[in-house]
Amino acid sequence: MKVFITKDALDPYKEILDYENTALPAGKHGGVVSFVGTMRDFNDGQDVNAMDLDYYPGMTERHIERVIQEASDEWDVMDALVVHRVGKMVPTDPIVLVAVWSAHRKDSFDACRYIINYLKESAPFWKCEVTTSGEKHWVEHNSEDPGAAARKGLKKSA
Repeated sequence: MKVFITKDALDPYKEILDYENTALPAGKHGGVVSFVGTMRDFNDGQDVNAMDLDYYPGMTERHIERVIQEASDEWDVMDALVVHRVGKMVPTDPIVLVAVWSAHRKDSFDACRYIINYLKESAPFWKCEVTTSGEKHWVEHNSEDPGAAARKGLKKSA
């Protein structure tokens, strides 16, 4: 399981292949489910043309590692990868990759959704957006995914 935070541009599909080829035994997993989040050009009714994403080094990775472990404890996960970008970015830039490998797709889907919902809801990242008018403001909350179940509601035991 790996968490990587970077200021570099993110190629999520290359990250998946590189990780799979170096960290997973060939032929042992039945599927990989991935989620790639990209920057939108709007938020809370405003047009946005840039964003600066910040984090607390060390603490942020530990929080994400804990959530990956929770997902692994709950579902039959072989491995997971989270790559999150920080720094300055513009619309269409990939921001986050969550990839989960398992023997069966259901476990991968459920664990991936659990991890990305945590990242959107609670992970210690701070976003400062720049609107098309040049106004800067800190994002106080993430937009909700109307189709997503509550974080705890995804668990098998719920």
